[in-house]
Amino acid sequence: MYDNNPTIDGIKSIDESQQGSVFFKESPTPGLRRFYIESYGCQMNFSDSEIVASILGDIGYAPTRNMEESDLILINTCSIREKAEETVRKRLRVFEAYKKQKPGTVVGVLGCMAERLKKQWLEEEKLVDLVVGPDAYRDLPNLLGGAEEGNRMVNVLLSREETYSEIAPVRLDTNGITAFISIMRGCDNMCSFCVVPFTRGRERSREPFSIVAEATDLYTKGYREVTLLGQNVDSYKWDNPETGEHVDFADLLRMVAEIHPDLRVRFSTSHPKDMTDKVLHTMAAHENICKYIHLPVQSGNSRILEMMNRTYDADWYRNRMEAIRRIMPDCAVSSDIITGFCSETEEEHQDTLAMMEYAQYSMSYMFAYSERPGTLAARKYPDDIPEDIKKKRLNEVIRLQNAISQIQNKADIGKTFKVLIEGDSRKSDQDFCGRNTQNKMVVFAKKGDLKPGDYVTVTIRDATSATLLGDIV
Repeated sequence: MYDNNPTIDGIKSIDESQQGSVFFKESPTPGLRRFYIESYGCQMNFSDSEIVASILGDIGYAPTRNMEESDLILINTCSIREKAEETVRKRLRVFEAYKKQKPGTVVGVLGCMAERLKKQWLEEEKLVDLVVGPDAYRDLPNLLGGAEEGNRMVNVLLSREETYSEIAPVRLDTNGITAFISIMRGCDNMCSFCVVPFTRGRERSREPFSIVAEATDLYTKGYREVTLLGQNVDSYKWDNPETGEHVDFADLLRMVAEIHPDLRVRFSTSHPKDMTDKVLHTMAAHENICKYIHLPVQSGNSRILEMMNRTYDADWYRNRMEAIRRIMPDCAVSSDIITGFCSETEEEHQDTLAMMEYAQYSMSYMFAYSERPGTLAARKYPDDIPEDIKKKRLNEVIRLQNAISQIQNKADIGKTFKVLIEGDSRKSDQDFCGRNTQNKMVVFAKKGDLKPGDYVTVTIRDATSATLLGDIV
C-alpha cells in the first residue's frame, strides 16, 4: 500500500529504490542499431517511452534489454522529487563508465528533468550527449544525427498542440493483456507543490477517434484492458472543428467501452474539482468500465488545500465521495496523500487522518512533502516542517491506510468476483494473478486450460492488506 513516491495526481510512480523499468520488446534483429531505455516516475513516462520506441524504430533502432548490446542508452526521467534526480544521476554515472568501454555510444536524457538540468548535464558534468523534453520526441532523429557526429544536442521546447496522436506506440515489456493509452498531455492545474505544468506544459486533448482506433487495435491483438492516461482525465475535452460536436471525458469513456464488452476500461487520474456525475453514471452504465477511481485528496484540511491551490475544499471532496457511493456503491476509491506540507499543524494533520477514515480508501500513495524548485510553494511558502515531524506524520498515515486496507480486503472474503487473468503470480508459477473491477489483485490456483487474457470467476477465501486469495468457481 505504501509507495514512498509522489505521483502526478495518482499516475503511479515506480519505487525509486529500484532501477527504473527496462523496456524491451524482443531480441533485436541482427544488423539493426539497438537502444536501451530505462523509465522512472509515472505511468505517463512509461507511455512516452513506448512513443519513443516507435519513433526510433522508424529510423532503424531495435530495443534490447541488455545495455551491453546497445548503441543508444536513454533514461526517461521524473522530476517530481529530489530523490528521483539523485537516482538518475547515479544511473548516468553507470552509463558514463559503459560509454568509456564502448566509444561511440550515445547517452540521452528524456522527459521531465530535461529542462531544469539540461545545462548541468550537457555542459558542466558532460554526462549526456542529448537532452530531449517530453514534447520534442519527434525531433529525436535529427538530435541523434547531431549526437552521433559528436555534438551535444538539446530540444526541450514545450508545445500547445503536440499529442503524438498518430504515432502507434511500441508496446514494451508488456504482458500482452493490459496497456496504457495517453488521451491528453500537460496540465493546467497549477498545484503549488507540483512541477508538471512546467515540465509538461499546458493541457491538450487527443482527438477521440484516434484513441478509439488505438484501443480497437489493442483489442484485436489480444489485449483485454486499457488504461486511459492523463494528468487530469476529467478535464478531457475535444471539439470537432467541422461539426461542432463536443466530446467530454464521459463521452470518451462510453466510446471506448462500446468497442467490445470484453475490453475492460480503466483511467488515471481524476481531479476532485472536475469529476462530474455524468462520468459516474457512465461508469455505472457499463459493466466493462472498472469500478475504481483514483481521486487524490492530498490533504484533509481546507486551509492546506487552499495553500496547495487544489481549488476545492474538504467539504467539496466529501461531496464527490458521497456522489460515488450513491451512484456506484461497489466502487473502490484510492488516493494520494502528502504529509508535512508547508505550515501544516498537528490539528490539520489529524484532519487528513479523519478524511482517510471517512473515505475508506482501498489504498493510497503516501509521501512526505518534498519541495521542488520553481514551484509556487517553493517561491511563496517556507518548507518549515522538520523532517522528523514529516516522517512521523507519514508513518501515522501509512499505519492507518494499512489498517483500512486490511479491513476492506477481509470484508471481501466469501465474495465472488470476475477477474481478468494477467499472468503468473509473482510467488508461484502454479498460481495465476489478476485484478477485479475494484483494481484489487487476486491470486488463485491454475485450473484447466485457462490462460492470460481469460476472464474467470473467483471466490475469495483469504486476504492480506494488499492481496485477495481465492479459488476459481
